[in-house]
Amino acid sequence: MKAPPSPAGTGPGRTGRVRRPARRPGGLARLGPLPWIAPVVLLILAVVVWPVVELIRTSFLNISIAGKVRGGAGTDKFTKLFEESDLGAVLLWTAVWTVVVVAVTMLLSLALAQLFNQKFPGRRITRWALIAPWAASVLMTAIGFKWMLSQTAGVLNTLLLDLGLIDTSRDWLGSAGTAWPWMMAVAVFVSLPFTTYTLLAGLQTIPQDIYEASRIDGAGVWQTYRRITLPLLRPAFLVGVVINLINVFNSFPIIWAMTQGGPGYDTSTTMVFMYKLKETDIGESAALSVVNFAMVVVLVLIFLKVSRWNEED
Repeated sequence: MKAPPSPAGTGPGRTGRVRRPARRPGGLARLGPLPWIAPVVLLILAVVVWPVVELIRTSFLNISIAGKVRGGAGTDKFTKLFEESDLGAVLLWTAVWTVVVVAVTMLLSLALAQLFNQKFPGRRITRWALIAPWAASVLMTAIGFKWMLSQTAGVLNTLLLDLGLIDTSRDWLGSAGTAWPWMMAVAVFVSLPFTTYTLLAGLQTIPQDIYEASRIDGAGVWQTYRRITLPLLRPAFLVGVVINLINVFNSFPIIWAMTQGGPGYDTSTTMVFMYKLKETDIGESAALSVVNFAMVVVLVLIFLKVSRWNEED
């Protein structure tokens, strides 16, 4: 009689050796990549998630100016916030501030990146010079522009008076009509370096063979730029826009250093308005912080949806 066949994987193979079942990983190996990513996850929880949770919790509390919790407030702080007479104008100016600064920054950065991607004398020096606004403190830059625009001893008024372009010194930061354009110009000035280098890095990843093939096919300069450069530059462009949206929306030092949101709330964004609210009601200020956080998330999601960032041309 023949012996019954041995179970699969345990009988002798062609070499006569007995196959042993594969061992399951033990110890830390069972956790996979978790031990390696755990520090990053903990850091995100501590730096991002916990502050957001604490912020939301604070917005539902009644807190004195000294910081003492006096019990829950429910949704009273949100109700009080939306009843503020100045909130509508502040929200409008925040939207205008964000859209204008991001749009102008991206257009100028696109032109500068295209320029720096060309070979010309002094290219290295100009590239290094562009880093200066990014390397310097944003607060220091804003204060420098504030001194330049000073009504009494500002360089701008002195220059315009000497050229005969104005008759008397002007208070450029004294009214919203002249303060907003100057603050937007400073915001664009400090945002240009990062965005320009992001787009420049994207341009340098485009293979030159594509441009040579385009020239052979008889495509013009504008046609090549529109159909080849811009589509291939799209990932870098999206990164620049998203990061600029977040940074400009949350910008505080420029406005606070130049006008402190005044006169009144005429040059205030939601960030400055929130900072002023903390002087009278910490819970209401926390409620506006929650609204700010929600608006940033919605803005980014809308932009990503409109731009179809996860779709390829």
